Amino acid sequence: MFDLDVVTLSRLQFALTALYHFLFVPLTLGLALLLAIMESVYVMTGREVWRDAVKFWGTLFGINFVMGVATGVTMEFQFGTNWAYYSHYVGDVFGAPLAIEGLMAFFLEATFVGLFFFGWERLTKVQHLAVTWLVALGSNFSALWILVANAWMSNPVGAAFNPQTMRMELTSFKEVLFNPVAQSKFVHTVSAGYVTGSMFVMSIGAYYILRKKHIEIARRSLTVAASFGLASALSVVVLGDESGYTAGENQKMKIAAIEAMWETEPAPASFTVFGLPDPKSETTKYEIQVPYVLGLIATRSLDKDVEGIKPLVARNEDRIRNGLPGYKWIAEQGGRPNAAIPPQLENSMRDVGYALLLKRIRPDIENATPEEIRQAAHSTIPDVPVLFWSFRVMVALGFYFIALFGVAFYLSSRRRCGRPWFLKLALFSLPLPWIAAELGWIVAEYGRQPWIIDGVMPTFLGVSGAPASNVAASLAAFVLFYTALAVVDVALLVKYVRKGPHGPKTGPAPQPRPGALPAAAE
Repeated sequence: MFDLDVVTLSRLQFALTALYHFLFVPLTLGLALLLAIMESVYVMTGREVWRDAVKFWGTLFGINFVMGVATGVTMEFQFGTNWAYYSHYVGDVFGAPLAIEGLMAFFLEATFVGLFFFGWERLTKVQHLAVTWLVALGSNFSALWILVANAWMSNPVGAAFNPQTMRMELTSFKEVLFNPVAQSKFVHTVSAGYVTGSMFVMSIGAYYILRKKHIEIARRSLTVAASFGLASALSVVVLGDESGYTAGENQKMKIAAIEAMWETEPAPASFTVFGLPDPKSETTKYEIQVPYVLGLIATRSLDKDVEGIKPLVARNEDRIRNGLPGYKWIAEQGGRPNAAIPPQLENSMRDVGYALLLKRIRPDIENATPEEIRQAAHSTIPDVPVLFWSFRVMVALGFYFIALFGVAFYLSSRRRCGRPWFLKLALFSLPLPWIAAELGWIVAEYGRQPWIIDGVMPTFLGVSGAPASNVAASLAAFVLFYTALAVVDVALLVKYVRKGPHGPKTGPAPQPRPGALPAAAE
């Protein structure tokens, strides 16, 4: 059972709002670029069917975009309402990329979204095409700056603690921007969005072909989605490997938890395909392993060990002890304006965040017992079974997408994408990219626990002083409001999908060749 204190309720509220918001983000990223691709074909060929396709998919994009804005704005307010101390402590660093996202990316995207919808009769073809590409560019820029901020929480580079202000302050914006975790997270996340958009277009295209409606637009849309989706699905797997490497460099505990690897895995480390993690006995039963794979992912080598959970806990215990003198010195200063870190404490200051883990156990942490230090070190283990299975389901879906888009690309290139078995498979696969995306965020964010800023601030210290009853009430309100938005979003999408694009609703009679589409639709 959860202890529904302020920390748990605040975490639950942010997690639910983030997961709701991320239902809309991937589709926005994917559809924006697909619209730009389709409109580019329209401008190059001059064929009105492509213009009709862009208008139709643009309507669905607009619905999703509005819902994404409505759910995203409230997330940022939570930093002030539920995470006030976190905002105070790292606002100078964390706020910079978020401010740039709002001023540059979101305003760019929002401005040109309006021109996209209302500029068809007011702009030339080339001008409108430029607007559509700028919408896609704005969507990607928005994701970039948000992920730069998010990645800093996992790898806090380019910042330092100032004992005079008792806050983290920005020392190098370049390091924050070019954080290797941010780079790998960005390309992996946007590629997942492209997969989502491609699956959305392909599934609805398959639905129309099954119903023998809007075949010209459906066939062309499916072909574009199959090609773009295959490239995106391959990118997700390749770039996910890069994310694994950066996590292996900066978040060793997350990698160990994902693998349910309790002891250090000697080189070349094996990847566990299947197993039953048991946190109580600290073992993984019925393991099925593939040699070398984990070593290649986490270390890019065959001669480096991958550290296990138990050795990492022992190291964290040492870091807690090492951070206690630094914490004691900070507590004694009380934010005096002329405070300067003594040279002999510089090493200890790097581990003050680990010492703060003791705050969950006792307030006077400088008097912590060895047993309490061991307990605090053990709290650095995330929920192993959740991470283990979330990661494996996500990876399995990633390879499924490659196979499905590969089949779609082959059939569409041979003009045989009208096969009923394929169309039904594509249609029923519609929700899977969202499942994979949500699992990816669970792995990324849940795997960082117990840290809100890895190695710097434990999550429980970042909350506001609001009563638990207030947070519970706002959590209930958010769940009701966001659920209503999700229902409205689905209802609107279903309504406009059923209505369909402009143009003929049925295609000519099919050719005798099995699985082939009518010649007029090719």
